[in-house]
Amino acid sequence: MSKYRLAAILVATLSMRAVAAATLAVHSGERIGAAIEAARPGDTVAVYSGHYDENLRIEKALTLVGIGKPMIDGRNRGDVIRVAAQGVRISGIAVVNSGADLTAQNAGIYVQPGSDGAQIDHCELVYNLFGLWIEKSNNVRVRDNVIVGKRDFISPNRGNGIELYNTKGAQIVGNQISYSRDGIYVDVSYHALFKGNTIHNVRYGTHYMNSYYNVWDGNEVFHNRGGLAIMESRNQIVKNNRVWGNSDHGIMLRTLQDSVIENNVVAGNQRGFFVYDAEYNTIRGNLVVGNKVGVHLWGGSVDNTVTGNDFVQNREQIRYVAAKDVAWTGNYWSNYYGWDKRGRGVGDIPYTASDLVDRLTWRVPAVKILMNSPAVQSLRLIAQQFPLMTVPSVVDAAPLMRPSHAAWSKWMEKHP
Repeated sequence: MSKYRLAAILVATLSMRAVAAATLAVHSGERIGAAIEAARPGDTVAVYSGHYDENLRIEKALTLVGIGKPMIDGRNRGDVIRVAAQGVRISGIAVVNSGADLTAQNAGIYVQPGSDGAQIDHCELVYNLFGLWIEKSNNVRVRDNVIVGKRDFISPNRGNGIELYNTKGAQIVGNQISYSRDGIYVDVSYHALFKGNTIHNVRYGTHYMNSYYNVWDGNEVFHNRGGLAIMESRNQIVKNNRVWGNSDHGIMLRTLQDSVIENNVVAGNQRGFFVYDAEYNTIRGNLVVGNKVGVHLWGGSVDNTVTGNDFVQNREQIRYVAAKDVAWTGNYWSNYYGWDKRGRGVGDIPYTASDLVDRLTWRVPAVKILMNSPAVQSLRLIAQQFPLMTVPSVVDAAPLMRPSHAAWSKWMEKHP
């Protein structure tokens, strides 16, 4: 090959790369859609500050980037932006006013099936039915966005902040979500990471079903009806989350298997944990503090390893009704009145979470009015002395004498 021919090939290659790297600028008063149509795969469409009344469809791999936070307004029609190609990135844009048709799944940004590798970052998605709908697309990245739903709609008429359906390898990181129906809704999705998201003022912070091998790490979920709802799934890691001030449960584990729930703070909820039909899970190192019920254990939840947790000043530590005791071990209970003669840091007698009086108050709530009366206290004492009057309970054979979470008092001050 001659040096002239080699030089010609090199020039042609560099020219092709230059074409692929083109940037098309869109200024206020111009159409973004026209620039997208003119762009080639690999181009960048740079949208400058302004208000753009458009509904966009992106059918090629390109980057749509905002300069000065431009606003794309869907005018309450359909999807504001529909992604219909692999390798699309959308960054730094305010996306507002999608349609309100739940059956059509109107969204601020709709990532349709096959749009693998989509990236949405540093956007504001406001007053859309669904903030993001991501369907049958793999390795999608959603980072550092602010998502606010149609807050004047009643909850059933809203969409979800982020919806994942039939995806693999998604990363949902550092987003702020509020006033949607559910914050993050996940169905039939695998190998995903949900990390550092803040979710408040929704129905369920996460509503999660039929999905496996996912990680929930370091999210803050508060002032919702429910915090994290992990259901009909297995092989989850749920760690380092702060779930507080929710009007029903903090963390729901329903029909969950083979998962690890660790190092979470669950504070000031109606029920800290609601555990139903959950088996073969490890629940360890969590701080469960200041809830009305620390753990509501129900529906055949057996063969779980529950250890190293701090149960601090919950009005009821455990609510459990079943036919036999459940054995936990090595947890701290703030209402444990045993002793540690050998100085091992472990109580010498087991902790029993509930007795006949507790069972009676669950079935006849009016009895709570008489809790401090001599009659009820006498009944509790008699039940302790006569084994025939004991009821099945959660029993911790090695209760810890001190909590492992030094910050429990901070959470108690927040949720007295």
